[in-house]
Amino acid sequence: MKKFIQLFFGLCIMLLLPSLMSSCATVRQPSLRIQHYTFEYAPPVLTEHPPLPVILKIERFSVAPSYNARQMVYRDRSFKRELDPYHQWRAHPGDLVSDHLARDMRHSGLFKAAVQEGSALTATHIIEGSLDEFFEWNDEAGRKAVLTVTATLITAKEVDTSRRVLFQKTFRALETMREKTPRGLVEAMSEAMSRVSGEIIKTVYQHLSLTHGP
Repeated sequence: MKKFIQLFFGLCIMLLLPSLMSSCATVRQPSLRIQHYTFEYAPPVLTEHPPLPVILKIERFSVAPSYNARQMVYRDRSFKRELDPYHQWRAHPGDLVSDHLARDMRHSGLFKAAVQEGSALTATHIIEGSLDEFFEWNDEAGRKAVLTVTATLITAKEVDTSRRVLFQKTFRALETMREKTPRGLVEAMSEAMSRVSGEIIKTVYQHLSLTHGP
């Protein structure tokens, strides 16, 4: 009887051993490292114009639900959007776009000041907007970074709400990726952001110069 019990336990161990070893191997296997990215581009160089006596406040941009994630989004077929869990933006897309737009506006020297949430300065005008598209588009022609932003310029001191909005316009940029990699997407998206940012700044300046120009 004793030998039978020993034989039984020995057989159980032999049957369970491969499963236990497989489980241990799975636990020890390191998970893939998540890579984080952000925009890298020089502020757009704009034609020199006299600065306007306005203080702009750039609000945090909202984001369309399809792109409201830090994971990189790509499209390879119609009606589909996929997330890349191992390649993510360092900050939320709405923060990336509004932060860089504010930086570029300050660097342009076209306005008295360009501030964001938390500033003690009282804004004369407000820029709010939405990030409508923010993804990698894969098709037969290649891979492109797609960036679409809708910006709205509002006068802060106007009492009549019907006259507060000075303009609302959508800006879109498609930039070809030189590399079929996440780094290639970041480079192309940075170029798209530089282009869109420059167009927004010029449009804002043109509208404000009609009433605040020399």
